Amino acid sequence: MQSRFRASVLLFLLSAFCLHSPASQSQSSAASAYDPRLTFAPLTLPNPVNAYRSSNGAPGPSYWQNEADYDLRPVLDTAAKQLNTTETITYTNNSPDTLPSLWIQVEQNTYRQDSRSRIANGGARRRRGGDDSGPTPSTEGYLFDDIEIEQGKQTTKADYLVTDTRMQIRLATPLAGHGGQLKIHIKYHYQIPGVWGGRTSWGATAHGEIYDMAQWYPRMCVYDDIRGWDTLPYIGSEFYLEYGHFDYYVTVPSNMIVAGSGELVNPKEVLTKTQVERLDQARNSDKTVYIRTLAEVSDPASRPKQDGTLTWHFHMDHTRDVVWSASPTFLWDAARINLPDGKKSLAMSVYPPESAGPDAWDKSTEYTKDTIERFSKHWYPYPWPAAVSIAGFSSGMEYPGVVFDGVTDKGPFFFWLTAHEFGHTWFPMIVGSNERRHAFMDEGFNTFIDIEESAEYMGGKYGPKRDSEYSANGEPPDTILKVLDNPDAGTLLMPADTYPGQLGHPISYFKGAYGMVLLREQILGPQRFDWAFRKYIHDWAFKHPSPSDFFRAMENEGGEDLTWFWRGWYLNNWKYDVSVDKIENKIEGSTVTIVNRGQLVLPTPVELTFQDGTKTRVTLPVETWLSKGTYTWALQNKSPITQVVVDPDHVLPDDDRSNNTKKAQ
Repeated sequence: MQSRFRASVLLFLLSAFCLHSPASQSQSSAASAYDPRLTFAPLTLPNPVNAYRSSNGAPGPSYWQNEADYDLRPVLDTAAKQLNTTETITYTNNSPDTLPSLWIQVEQNTYRQDSRSRIANGGARRRRGGDDSGPTPSTEGYLFDDIEIEQGKQTTKADYLVTDTRMQIRLATPLAGHGGQLKIHIKYHYQIPGVWGGRTSWGATAHGEIYDMAQWYPRMCVYDDIRGWDTLPYIGSEFYLEYGHFDYYVTVPSNMIVAGSGELVNPKEVLTKTQVERLDQARNSDKTVYIRTLAEVSDPASRPKQDGTLTWHFHMDHTRDVVWSASPTFLWDAARINLPDGKKSLAMSVYPPESAGPDAWDKSTEYTKDTIERFSKHWYPYPWPAAVSIAGFSSGMEYPGVVFDGVTDKGPFFFWLTAHEFGHTWFPMIVGSNERRHAFMDEGFNTFIDIEESAEYMGGKYGPKRDSEYSANGEPPDTILKVLDNPDAGTLLMPADTYPGQLGHPISYFKGAYGMVLLREQILGPQRFDWAFRKYIHDWAFKHPSPSDFFRAMENEGGEDLTWFWRGWYLNNWKYDVSVDKIENKIEGSTVTIVNRGQLVLPTPVELTFQDGTKTRVTLPVETWLSKGTYTWALQNKSPITQVVVDPDHVLPDDDRSNNTKKAQ
């Protein structure tokens, strides 16, 4: 990429890993405690190579994946703040196994008083909007009116058991493998959480209510070749879902605008003639076109009927989820997204009047369009007919084709947030990793590609990237400092819900992203890294990779044995600390002694300055430390050395920079 990207990488790393330089540590301290037998020991990756997952990191010749297709018919009751839905899941068992039961995620149960998530979080849930004071409200979760199984020509009442946020359906006739199929018919309703709901909510604005509907239907758990059924409960971390085809029909009061994942199938039934024409215009416009203007929000004529309800039909293929939002208060604008090979998509934004402004949501569609176009060109083409940014109360959350951001978002933070949430299109919406187990493959990979968007948009107008979920001004919070020095930090391979305190964000986001930057900029180089990472994305698009698949993919196409990096950075939380211990200038030549004082190794740039004013830079490869922790470097330069600096550009996570520079005595 261009030099702006490299500059943004450096500033991102400095902000995310502001490592201290303790003056109390001597530059000529005792011998290295580094043990090469640990760093370079043979490594067995967590998931073995087999017929399903190949040694080159790609899906194997017998790779299989089950499919879940959905027909959903929700009815929004704004008076009762309730959602009533009829759902049909068509489930196809492509595995070689016969399944005696099915597991389904019922995540609205996280809002029950007795939910595991509430107890695990000390009786409260993290809120993304509204008042944080007082006890957290609760609901009864999903209330099931009827559940039936249609198998062959028979439809019977389901035998099911609900345990927290999971439901097990015990089948009278087990579901055969290699393409066996059945349908699950579910009728249910639930109370919609207020703004305390976090990722799903309803809340009031000055001109009307906004309903952000996520985790709104029972969803199939993943059955895969690694664990069989993956039934981790919903504690707070995100999702692992099967791919399929979706049709959903949202019935709402006629004064509402609905925005959702996928393509609106029946625009002529739910929009005015003018709005349909404007939407068609937007599909061919690089400039933002208003579908519903600020003045029209309060105009009843901006809706095709004045009373009763309307049903909005959306369709989406090859997706793992769908979400939607409804409000009478939405402005709506859109513009064309230009994709590789001449294909097109549509960037859209809906937001209430108070969100409008030249430094705020007026820019949302432009930010969305630029982000989707750039990532499509560099990594993998955006696969869906629309990308929708929604202002509401479930802010800072991503889903296939839709992101929810805040009503009051504006300025550089709004740009960073938009880019970050739409970056999740690639990880984990396209590359369907397990977010509850491996957050770095979601948040870390995405934070890494975000750096590019900040560096390139309008020549770096909002660069360098400052990605922080917890800081309104975009500056990184103290919680991300000294991750590698923190004995409580844990490793990148820990399940997402197990990180203590506020460490989840700095580990999964920033350490995850920094690992990718080190791979690209310091270990493999951009040409090898980009080739390998693009192949990984292409191989695992709409599939379920594990960390082992990623590690093998980067090694095979990157051309390096990286076991030392996977062990040090991902499987452990090892420190990197290389020091300059001694400079000796002699008539026959000069020597420099460099010591590895940490357990992590990395390619290490070293800059030498000579008495005649010349400088030399050499990168010490990781093989320098294959069998020893001290390296004595003999130089043939006739001019004496005056100074040696390790990592002169501060691109490495050096734990103690006080020993990085030494001047000759």
